[in-house]
Amino acid sequence: MWPEFRLETDRTVLRDWLEDDWPEFFRVTNTPSVMEWLGGVLDDDGREKQRARVEACRAANGFCFWAVERKMDGALLGFCGLKRADAPGSSVTGEMEVGWRFRKDSWGQGYAKEAAIAAINAGFAQFGANEIVALTVEGNAPSWGLMKRLGMRRREELDYADARYDPPWRDTIVYTIMREQWERTR
Repeated sequence: MWPEFRLETDRTVLRDWLEDDWPEFFRVTNTPSVMEWLGGVLDDDGREKQRARVEACRAANGFCFWAVERKMDGALLGFCGLKRADAPGSSVTGEMEVGWRFRKDSWGQGYAKEAAIAAINAGFAQFGANEIVALTVEGNAPSWGLMKRLGMRRREELDYADARYDPPWRDTIVYTIMREQWERTR
């Protein structure tokens, strides 16, 4: 059994999932605008599979994508966290991956960046990563824009096709940051 995870930023709490979080998470993030670049809105089976993947990731590694709660009012904003990259055919399988998904009404307010910084810090300081990757698709400019603002750089030689998806979700682009680079910029 892993100890309970909780990480606080100025405005958010990244924490392990509670049973009541899942319905709210899907209510606020499983929308056409949020899921536009993430494979589309999930049906019941897709939601169950996603939850199972997050829970299995946590059980196997002691970390995964954590629920992100806004401190001011306790609202569930989405998720942010770390996992081991595991997409079929991935060029970065096994690498520490940072990822996020936030409800639309929180976009543009810096929550994703604040949470991602905390997650990357934990990846290097608590979980021993030497490099952290982030994955998206070319069309998801807000996501790769955040990767750039985090100091990550595009690694085109690591881009790959994810056979689970059709275009525009198939062609995965990869950004990375090394521990030394992260420490120099913080």
